[in-house]
Amino acid sequence: MKQYKSYLIAALSLVAVAFSAGALIKVQAASSPAAIASQPVDLTYAADKALPAVVHIKYVQNSKIQEVEVQDPFEDFFGDFFGRGGQGGRQKRQVQTPKRYASGSGVIISADGYIVTNNHVVDGADELTVTLNDNREFSARIIGTDKTTDLALIKIDGKNLPTLPIGDSDKLKVGEWVLAVGNPFTLNSTVTAGIVSAKARSLGANGVESFIQTDAAINSGNSGGALVNTQGELIGINAMLFSQTGSYSGYGFAIPTSIMNKVVDDLKKYGTVQRALLGIQGRNAHDYIDMQKAQDKEVDLGVNDGIYVEKIEERSSASEAGIVEGDVITNIDGKKVAKMSELQELLYAKRPGDKITLTFIHNKKSVTKTITLKNAQGNTNVVKTHDMDILGGQFRPITESQKTNYNITYGVEVIKVDNGKLNDSGISKGFIIQDINDVKVKSIDDVQSAVEKASRSSEQVLYIKGIWPTGKKDYFAVELGD
Repeated sequence: MKQYKSYLIAALSLVAVAFSAGALIKVQAASSPAAIASQPVDLTYAADKALPAVVHIKYVQNSKIQEVEVQDPFEDFFGDFFGRGGQGGRQKRQVQTPKRYASGSGVIISADGYIVTNNHVVDGADELTVTLNDNREFSARIIGTDKTTDLALIKIDGKNLPTLPIGDSDKLKVGEWVLAVGNPFTLNSTVTAGIVSAKARSLGANGVESFIQTDAAINSGNSGGALVNTQGELIGINAMLFSQTGSYSGYGFAIPTSIMNKVVDDLKKYGTVQRALLGIQGRNAHDYIDMQKAQDKEVDLGVNDGIYVEKIEERSSASEAGIVEGDVITNIDGKKVAKMSELQELLYAKRPGDKITLTFIHNKKSVTKTITLKNAQGNTNVVKTHDMDILGGQFRPITESQKTNYNITYGVEVIKVDNGKLNDSGISKGFIIQDINDVKVKSIDDVQSAVEKASRSSEQVLYIKGIWPTGKKDYFAVELGD
């Protein structure tokens, strides 16, 4: 009982101290206008700057006829009876896809109407409508997309449009306050606030990943919207949320402007992103060390942080610099790299032909070299994406009667040839294209896709197979380059 009384007295003393502290805080707060607001930083300026420049993007994908392979529903029941067993019961059918609608966000970055958004916001769209904060509507066209970074550049025809100044995401600090501005769940012009939770975050998916992580609420429809600092500057494009439920649960991710700036510039100039590669495969050095320790192996790389090199591509920039398997890359242009995501972010700001200063650990000794970065083709040439217009032709899918007459199931007919690559190669009106670079051509979209893909390759050639109205099969090599 005595012990209980002593505990009680101690508890009451703590309560008294707590209330005293509360009273003290209250007195102090009363003398401080900033404290009365109970807000760590004023975010109204940033919101005022961002809202007019963040737009609502509406997506429409028209209904299409697609050929699909389906299971015959009667195969299991009647197959053996009619002796059709072993044929698989697969049938090809034409189905009509429903018209699809979706929406997302975007950020106006120039007064003449260039807008940055996510690739997944516009991918596959037949129609794009952009609604500004003042309810003005514009039709938009796609300038270019980059699936690797999940970024896209679209354009509306306007003048003196509100823009959001672009800030330097490299100067962003963990713990700094930010705003997420967008149109979640079609709720236009929504602002949420949070802090930068982490930088150079990788989620282990494909593509270039060096996200800004924030606890500002990001939900469906926020994609493509703005992540803004307290100065009202764009420092990231909101891309995704991390959730097991599909709704916000405290983790949102944005693509930093350090990556966005390079992508936008490339899409404007070349129609595709110029990718500079180091030519290595690797992992975080501390992850490699932990993996070795888990196997009871002793390892001494001479350093604990950096990129452990596991594989070197032949004739790559890294190979020419003398980097070998087992080396550890520690710095690029004087900036420390401790994670693969940091390495990706730094390299993605470069183009083939750019020089970088690379520091790496070789045999536990630091080596610094200046190297020239190359593209995937192993050179420093600029890669341009060609549009289907370069062919100088018009096309249409073949008819059912053509399928019967020529005993074929797919193809695209050339219905007109002007000056262009088709004419130069000897392809004329009436020719039916069936395959391009060993890929079946069933629609005009397939032709466009083949041109875009070939324009990014080292050869830049379309190997076209098809059939003439006479029934004669033929083969052409169409060079896209100059």
